[in-house]
Amino acid sequence: MNERARLEGPLTCDGVASRRDQKEFLQVEREVNRGNPHWVPPIWSERRKIVGFKHHPFYDDADRQAFIARRGSRPVGRILAIVNHGHNRRYEEQRGFVGFFECFDDREAAAMLFDHAFDWLRQQGMTDVRGPVHPSLNYEVGLLVDGFDSPPTFLIPYNPEYYEKLYQESGFEKTQDLFSYEAHIDIIKDLDPKLKFVIDEATRRFKVNCRPLDRKHFKKDVRTFLEIYNRSLEKTWGYVPMSEAEIAEQSAGLKHLIVPELTSIAEIDGEPVGAGFGLLDYNQIISKIDGRLFPFGWLRLLTGKRKIDRLRLISTNVLPKYQKWGIGLVTLSRILPDAVDFGIQVGEFSWVLESNKLSRGTIERGGATRVKTHRLYDRSLD
Repeated sequence: MNERARLEGPLTCDGVASRRDQKEFLQVEREVNRGNPHWVPPIWSERRKIVGFKHHPFYDDADRQAFIARRGSRPVGRILAIVNHGHNRRYEEQRGFVGFFECFDDREAAAMLFDHAFDWLRQQGMTDVRGPVHPSLNYEVGLLVDGFDSPPTFLIPYNPEYYEKLYQESGFEKTQDLFSYEAHIDIIKDLDPKLKFVIDEATRRFKVNCRPLDRKHFKKDVRTFLEIYNRSLEKTWGYVPMSEAEIAEQSAGLKHLIVPELTSIAEIDGEPVGAGFGLLDYNQIISKIDGRLFPFGWLRLLTGKRKIDRLRLISTNVLPKYQKWGIGLVTLSRILPDAVDFGIQVGEFSWVLESNKLSRGTIERGGATRVKTHRLYDRSLD
């Protein structure tokens, strides 16, 4: 079926209601990105959960409605409208969100999808909308606007270049950018002496001890990381803490993916104060198994770890009391030698908020290069 055929015929947009609707909603992502050498499919079983077609604890405190646009009987686009009650309580707003938007380069279909999402959000009492989030800042987030010439790393969104135009034509305006930085592992050899001084001085002053996750207490240590993540980001723009159920869900999901050597927990007087981990770029394998874990995808995912040469440094989080004292750098420095031994060639720091000048300055001073920009947009619903 050619592109022109998809963009012809009567246009309709309906809420996702049936199993067939759900299947088509998921399939739109594949069809829109078919033929793009840089697109990597999601893990489909996880995508089904995170959009709410199966239970996910995020939706214990959020409402959502999925929509699908068709020309004739052919799906040409989709979107998910979200009301995140936790966000609105925290920020005293009536803000809705949109995510999981996928659409052919069809301005009419895109406009209809956004209009249906906006109308549903208004019916829920929302006055503003932000997106894209999939489904919140704790998961995949942002519209790729720069850096289309390479595949995304694991759990980083990728989209066609024309999406920016479709968002802007629907009245969205930029509210915040998120940056991804890349550094070759050789950066360790050329580390800025000032950064090394900060690491050494912070280690000495606070008597910091850094260790990897303990395999014997793996579940406990993963929860420790997620709890530090929650507490450290309290004042971060747009952040909403994960619920206990979300922490449990994330812990279970990360159990088989985390490599302990590529993690770090910083302790002062035996108490965890910082945590960070690098997550292998499983997209290098997911692209080969087409996002399908069964029947043999899981096996290839787990046995292929040693062939992955790219690491996504997802997060280095420090409790607020210690955030300005270089403990984050100390935490990260523990991971780097083990990353070299593992065979990692490239590390990606992602994502970093445009407004987080402290982290951006440290990463840039360390020699990393910005390689991708994702964007969040706001729009009034009045």
